[in-house]
Amino acid sequence: MQTLFRNALGAAVRATGVTLLAFPALAQDATATLTQDQCSAATLASGIDPDLIGEPVSGVRLTDFTWVEASEPNPAYCRVEGAMAPIDPDAPDILFAVALPEAWSGRAAQIGGGGDNGVIPNIDQNAPRLRGTILERGWVAYGSDSGHAKDDPNWALNDEAVANFGFMQMKKTHDAAWEIIQRAYGAEPEYSYYLGNSQGGREGLTVAQRYPDDYDGVMAQVPVINFSTLQLSSALRQIHEKPEANWLPPAKVEVVRAEIMRQCDDMDGLTDGVIMNYMACRANFDPSVGENSDPWAPIRCPDGVDPAPEDTSADACVTDGQISTLVMAYTPYEFATPLANGTTSFGMWVPSVDVVGPPQAPHVSSERYQGQEGAPADATVSSWAASAKILSYYFGDLSANPLDYVEGGDMDARRLEISQMLDSTDPDLSAFAEKGGKLLSISATADTRASSGSQLDYYQAVIDEMGREAVDEFARLWIVPQGNHGQSGTSVPLDPEAEVFDLPNMMPRLDALVAWVEEGRAPPMAPTVTNETGRSVPLCSYPSYPHYDGSGPTDQASSYSCRTN
Repeated sequence: MQTLFRNALGAAVRATGVTLLAFPALAQDATATLTQDQCSAATLASGIDPDLIGEPVSGVRLTDFTWVEASEPNPAYCRVEGAMAPIDPDAPDILFAVALPEAWSGRAAQIGGGGDNGVIPNIDQNAPRLRGTILERGWVAYGSDSGHAKDDPNWALNDEAVANFGFMQMKKTHDAAWEIIQRAYGAEPEYSYYLGNSQGGREGLTVAQRYPDDYDGVMAQVPVINFSTLQLSSALRQIHEKPEANWLPPAKVEVVRAEIMRQCDDMDGLTDGVIMNYMACRANFDPSVGENSDPWAPIRCPDGVDPAPEDTSADACVTDGQISTLVMAYTPYEFATPLANGTTSFGMWVPSVDVVGPPQAPHVSSERYQGQEGAPADATVSSWAASAKILSYYFGDLSANPLDYVEGGDMDARRLEISQMLDSTDPDLSAFAEKGGKLLSISATADTRASSGSQLDYYQAVIDEMGREAVDEFARLWIVPQGNHGQSGTSVPLDPEAEVFDLPNMMPRLDALVAWVEEGRAPPMAPTVTNETGRSVPLCSYPSYPHYDGSGPTDQASSYSCRTN
């Protein structure tokens, strides 16, 4: 059995010409212009009064003014770069850039970061997730490095730098850009957008929660919502695996995947290698909420002893200790004390076809680390993409072992502080909704980079806080069943000879957000999405999923309906 994931967004859309959501791009005529001569300190000045920035800075310098000639698809534009100095002299500057088109349409978009940030986003380059550039629409585009250099882990030892990364840099960058736009065109934008994916998706939710008056439309895709715990997730799993009996090695990937597929594939009315009914599958493998109190029993080793530990096939078995790790991976992790916004748990991962994932996904470990039973004398200290920040945030020591973390221990108060700075978990979006803001958010249930479970839990928290009717008036919370972090994927049939097909990529269109914000044309609750082969499916809103109705072509959206049971 084979899992193949690919991000085929650009190719799929270009090959078919299919519009994901049936909204044509709005006409956006120029409202003001900027000349090459005006792209200078003489017109735009060399600094900004710190009092004009809504979060504290000690100074704002405009350091570079570059006129860029028109080159397909971009018009000519002025790129302004600058730096915002912190209050704490030990914190890094925030580096930012603003791209000002020659002919401006009165709109501006803040572009979110990615990964751990540390670089200014590509505000003037082609972005497949946005199907082009912002500049070609005549919009101003801007963004920042969030207040640290990508390759320097020491920034996370400084609280102002952490707060900048978590939320303040978004407001600071917005306000600096607004002042530059005013100087360039003599007016502020008529419409303001925030566009982000992954880390940028978290940032999009953060601005809707913390700075609702600054944005008319937010696109927040696969957001890393509960970021402070996401960064701890690998350590939490590896701490659980300190006893060697709990270690779930790569040899068990196929049997775990096969069992998930066996129990969940047909929950959507069709056995086709795609788990559409993500909510039922999640409940099935959570003994605390589902009817199945022992979901892994069919693959438990007889008498708790694995007769063939090296067996990598789908016919292998797992021990009781390994099952305890699987339960941890697919069951919400309960905190010792509530974190920011009263959040009491981390949603972990939704059972899916991808049980390998990158190092931060809590599914399998390829080796034993220092502090784990059975680790070799020369074992390495556990390390992954976020480990340096975790060590800085919680230990204040880059040489510490992440597996020494204790939930509810001496770091508990610090854990709350970090959560308050980094987590975008506030479910009350009423201020954003009341000012007319619109939100498009999308999550994918086979996402192993962001926590698929915490994304679903956040959507539920918003609905619980505001009510379904109120949420539907200003937000779309779409779900990509079996989609990965790139929001696309493939089927994984149990029969190796069965057809493997690409799932339709379900990326929301910026045009849909613009139409909703500027013309009041709300996107449908379940738009149809289509891949390059013509396979289509409805994109359902949480918590519903595409259910095959029992007749009609299985590759056409008309044969499915969005259901919650």
